[in-house]
Amino acid sequence: MSRRVWKHWRPTSLQEAVEGCVDYARDRDPRLNVERIADLVGETKWVIYKWIEKGAIPAVKIAGFEHACGCAYITEYLATSARKLVINIPTGRLPTGSDVHALQEACTNAVGALLRFAEGKSNAADTADLLTAAITRLAHERAQVERHAQPELHLS
Repeated sequence: MSRRVWKHWRPTSLQEAVEGCVDYARDRDPRLNVERIADLVGETKWVIYKWIEKGAIPAVKIAGFEHACGCAYITEYLATSARKLVINIPTGRLPTGSDVHALQEACTNAVGALLRFAEGKSNAADTADLLTAAITRLAHERAQVERHAQPELHLS
């Protein structure tokens, strides 16, 4: 079984977002199973399995659950389903060559998808996902440039 590329993956439902958080946690740390996530969140493993099965998680538990899993797929899904654009808070650092390359790749993929969609060779959902990915990357880099004058300290 091949590993999922988490950097580009986006959930299409709340249930998929909850399941994706658990899968991401397992990929990041094989010792981080549902039982350990439940301990970190303060619930039983059966409650976590119910969240995965039904795609229903109480709003007050989302932040803790995502923190335990190390990702924010539920928050991202909720924002994008409300037609909002989500970007990571910029730190004001200068872009690296790989950042610019990833931005170029996202833009190229989006334009290619748009051309395929116009020709009837691609579906709307895939095209919208690639366009959103490109817009998100562009917005993040724009915010990085704006914050460059006052960068955050790297205290790790």
